[in-house]
Amino acid sequence: MRQAFVYDAVRTPFGRYGGALAGVRPDDLAAFVVGEQVRRVPGLDPAVIDDVILGNANGAGEENRDVARMAVLLAGLPVSVPGVTVNRLCGSSLEAAVHAARAVQSGDADVILAGGVESMSRAPYVMLKPEKAFPAGNAELVSTTLGWRLVNERMEPDWTVSLGEATERLREKYGVSRERQDEFALRSHRLAARAWDEGRYDDLVTPYPGAELARDESVRADTTAERLAALKTSFRKDGTITAGNASPLNDGASAALIGSEAAAAQIGMDPLARIAGRAAVANEPQYFGYAPVEAVDRALERSGITWDDVAAVELNEAFAAQSLACVDAWGVDLDIVNAWGGATALGHPLGASGTRVLGTLARRLQATGDRWGVAAICIGVGQGLAVVLENAGATR
Repeated sequence: MRQAFVYDAVRTPFGRYGGALAGVRPDDLAAFVVGEQVRRVPGLDPAVIDDVILGNANGAGEENRDVARMAVLLAGLPVSVPGVTVNRLCGSSLEAAVHAARAVQSGDADVILAGGVESMSRAPYVMLKPEKAFPAGNAELVSTTLGWRLVNERMEPDWTVSLGEATERLREKYGVSRERQDEFALRSHRLAARAWDEGRYDDLVTPYPGAELARDESVRADTTAERLAALKTSFRKDGTITAGNASPLNDGASAALIGSEAAAAQIGMDPLARIAGRAAVANEPQYFGYAPVEAVDRALERSGITWDDVAAVELNEAFAAQSLACVDAWGVDLDIVNAWGGATALGHPLGASGTRVLGTLARRLQATGDRWGVAAICIGVGQGLAVVLENAGATR
């Protein structure tokens, strides 16, 4: 079987809910990163792109009608370039990268643009169609921004608790204190701010034209332990999860260029990293935050390596509590986890987060010269997804 490689990655800055990107349609965000990824590789004839695969968790608003294909057309790519949208909720764009890798490895494609988009600000309200004309009762509007909606009554009630309540249950099960969560959140903001100041994101992030947003909008460089400790809990009066130690609601898009080894000649650059292994797993929906534990362990086994080989981890920080539970289970040094900040600070626009962690991991490995890294993400309704990368230019 052929090998699949990550050649490049790009994303928008992530905007806050109702913030700088709230006025931008999600299909326009998607079109921008698709077009920007092509522009960043001037030697690549866009007509040779075999497919555009984008992840999106909502799909109920302006990104309906296959946002990947819409992005191809809006970005001005040749109409001969196809596009498909995939949905694995928070893991959607990492799933898109997995689909791309499989297509390359099987010989079905040589060059694929993978990525994802989400506008949580513009997620619409929806309502059920009435079962008969002229109903006499009221109709209820349901927000599609985040979490369960229009739940099937046959679902087990424990499976359909809110993401926050589920994480409260997880932190109780694994003994993650409020103090540790706040410390982790503070670390995320400080590392993200430092990474931006050091130029770590200069080659990864491109501002959306017309939006006054050069950096991720949710990063709070001036936050303190005292401020985080003073925040009220969000889901339980006696709980531990706050707006400060959980990822915010965000808008943004990300992309990665994935191809075969032979595609280097078409693309005009050397690859950043080889996609060495991947895994998707599932567990009880109320413990969704813990699913990356098994996903990474399986992906490492399939890559033929162990945790002793891993030098960098990019774990999407849906909540500080679930991130810490995963890190504790792996037994890894926290210093190798999200060294450039995580979603608690950078933001978590659901469908865009997967290729955000993948692209960041590839650039981290390039910066350090280390050989092995892993990108992982937890997924609502009880799933986890992981991808192992091998640095194509490893020096150690």
